[in-house]
Amino acid sequence: MSGGFIFCLVAAVIVILIVVFFIGTFNGFVKLRNSIDEAYSTMDAYLEKRHDLIPNLVETVKGYAAHESGTLQKVTDARQTAIDSSSQQDKAAAENQLTNTLKSLFAVSENYPDLKANTNFLDLQKQLQKVEEDILNSRKYYNGYVKRYNTKLEQFPSSIVAHVNKLTRREMFAAENAADRENVKVEF
Repeated sequence: MSGGFIFCLVAAVIVILIVVFFIGTFNGFVKLRNSIDEAYSTMDAYLEKRHDLIPNLVETVKGYAAHESGTLQKVTDARQTAIDSSSQQDKAAAENQLTNTLKSLFAVSENYPDLKANTNFLDLQKQLQKVEEDILNSRKYYNGYVKRYNTKLEQFPSSIVAHVNKLTRREMFAAENAADRENVKVEF
């Protein structure tokens, strides 16, 4: 075999290895991106379920605490803002605001013993507690995939593939401040 043939063979093998690496790395990014989208959809379903519970909760509280209309209106407005949010960043901020207004709704209910004993209210409270746990778990799941994606995006040599394909970081679904990180208290 001549030296030129061996050189061409080695060069071809190197090119093939680079192409295989590039394709494998890009497919890894696609898999992570699809996992992120699936995790976000799951979280969004739980957030929608929470949105669906809120009108029932507001109506139940309204029957017992009619003069607390300001708090009830804030909850209703925060829910609508969360529903209307289109971007992921706006949705995260709106959901955090909704969590805060729900806290104030439950704080109001503390002043009404009859409301706290109402079976409808207790059932809604349990449902909301379950949904809040599901939301927390789905946020962890989503953020886990975002972390893996962002880490791969920044690590060498996969960062080269990311740069060539103009892949960008994904944002985690996180609370805006320390007060938002606390769970909604739904137990009395």
